[in-house]
Amino acid sequence: MTSPIFTGRYTTENTKNIVVFIIGMRINKPLALHKWVPVFSAMPGMIKELYSNKDTLGFLSMESYFGLRTTAMIQYWRSVEDLLAYARSEKHMKAWENFNKKIGNNEAVGIYHETYQLKSGEYESIYGNMPLYGLGKALTHIPITSEQNSARKRLGSKGKNKLKP
Repeated sequence: MTSPIFTGRYTTENTKNIVVFIIGMRINKPLALHKWVPVFSAMPGMIKELYSNKDTLGFLSMESYFGLRTTAMIQYWRSVEDLLAYARSEKHMKAWENFNKKIGNNEAVGIYHETYQLKSGEYESIYGNMPLYGLGKALTHIPITSEQNSARKRLGSKGKNKLKP
């Protein structure tokens, strides 16, 4: 099923604090399948759990990227507290324990994450002729008006939000 394309220019509200969490893995030794396949295969169950329990977990949305050696997921969360609570959840803790037990400091596969806290009014986005994507999928997706026709206007003066959905 394809997502509908929203023709024209769109942005998102920026009236809420949000968290952007980037997580991924890097295959350092492609032939060591027994090391990196379990890491790769641990994610689908957690992703399903996140989408099935979005409201209670504080998960908003995500995008996935797959390269030859590196994968990345950009996740959007309601708060750092929600993200940290999920990190301590049973499913995630089990995956983390399995990783440390099977991989530990083995150089066959690497993992990484980065966390960014974005304050209300201090982020902006633009989507031209796109389906719902990124922040546009995680937050309220709104058409751009003349009042929001530049990144500076979407960001607002002195970090104050000028968007009204």
